[in-house]
Amino acid sequence: MFGLTNSDTPNAIDLLKHDHDDVDKLFAEYEDSKDGSGQQKKALAARICDALTVHARIEEEIFYPAARRALDKDEGKDLIDEAAVEHQTLKDLIARLESAPLSDPLYDAGVKVLSEYVKHHVKEEENELFPKCKSSGMDLEAIGNELAARKSELTQPGSGRGRRAANGQRAGDAREGRVS
Repeated sequence: MFGLTNSDTPNAIDLLKHDHDDVDKLFAEYEDSKDGSGQQKKALAARICDALTVHARIEEEIFYPAARRALDKDEGKDLIDEAAVEHQTLKDLIARLESAPLSDPLYDAGVKVLSEYVKHHVKEEENELFPKCKSSGMDLEAIGNELAARKSELTQPGSGRGRRAANGQRAGDAREGRVS
């Protein structure tokens, strides 16, 4: 399954890095398909948007709050605040891409900008945030289990899959008065 490691207990950082690698491969496939069929490009763009939306959702719901609690308030707060702002920008780029027709002359450029923005975000997470989390004493195994479970929930067949499920509410949220 997308984002899971071979371990029975996924480490949070390993799971998130695996997601990063998977979406990077999807961007490479898109780049290779630019001269291919419109259907192929649209399908790859949809897979990229789905993967990024689910990934952002599990980070925002589980990983970032745990990191915020575990890290020193000064250094951790800034990194997580920046990541939250970057996520919003990614969501805006995804929404623009999803609403653009493939015939839009800037469609490929939109995917390219999204790719570059994701690479920037990933670099900061992997080089700055993740090392701080590793040394903070966070229970990365327990958080990894939570991430894997939530990701599975968001990507279950019949759950609305991908971004539709990730942009909606969790099962039970409405009953419990929580808003996503």
